[in-house]
This record gives sequence, C-alpha cells and structure tokens, in this order.
Amino acid sequence: MNTIAILKRLMSAGLTALLMSGAALAAPAAERGSAAEAEAMVKKAVALIKANGADKAYEEFTNGTSFKDRDLYVFVYDMTGKNLAHGANAKLVGKDLSALKDPDGKLVLPLLFEVAKGKGKGWTEEFKFRNPVSQKLEPKVVYVERLGDTLIGCGIYKN
Repeated sequence: MNTIAILKRLMSAGLTALLMSGAALAAPAAERGSAAEAEAMVKKAVALIKANGADKAYEEFTNGTSFKDRDLYVFVYDMTGKNLAHGANAKLVGKDLSALKDPDGKLVLPLLFEVAKGKGKGWTEEFKFRNPVSQKLEPKVVYVERLGDTLIGCGIYKN
C-alpha cells in the first residue's frame, strides 16, 4: 500500500470517528455562550466589583480578557443609561445610551432597567443586537443584576 492510500485511509477513519463522536455536530453550539454561562459571568463580575471596587472591575470588563468568552461579554450601566463598562465596544463607555433602539425601534435599556429595578436580577425580553462574533444583528436576551445604582449584564444571542 502506498503512502497516499495509507493517508486516505487514516483521514477517512479519523473523519468517521469524529462524526460518530458527535464532536462535529457540537461545534456550532459551542461557539455561542449559554444562559448558564452568562449568569455565571454576571455573578463573577458582581463579586469582582465587591472585592476590588468598581474602577478596577470596569477596567477589566472593558479592556481585560477574563470577562469575554466567544459572544459573551459583561457590560455595566448606571440607572440613567450611562455606560460605565462594555466588553464588546470600549467606545461606548461614558456615553448615555438611554435612547438606544434595536432595528425594530424597541428601546433596549428600558428592558434592562425593568428587570434591575423590579426583581433586581433576571432575564430581559428579546431584542435585536449586533453579535460581536458573527457581526450580524441577532435576537438577544440579557441576564442583569442590580448592584446599588448600577446594573451588570451579559447576554446570549439566539439564532
């Protein structure tokens, strides 16, 4: 058997094993963050703020790497709509985004405030937002927790 034939057999066997293991089918789902991962990231962010102070934590959320994972990222707003930290777009920090609307005209921040001011934590209703990985507008829901006069959030994209 020549080298090319051996390589073809090995590649075929490897691909068959990969497909049978389900790994090839699981890859697309693994590219997206889950609801459980988003909640855990927010809880970790709240703990960091409490342990190290807001300034240090906000710097990490915006410019660090420990609060960014695939399409998951942490953001922080004060209760007037001013962005205090943003893991996907540092240019938003310091801006009043209270009038931010999704492509369908839905105001985004009131969805976050409703949860934060009401239950103190939980999931928002769905809106459309740009996914930083795909660069496409996609349906999104956000898990938020209120901490004093701020809300900390992390969302998942639903496709």
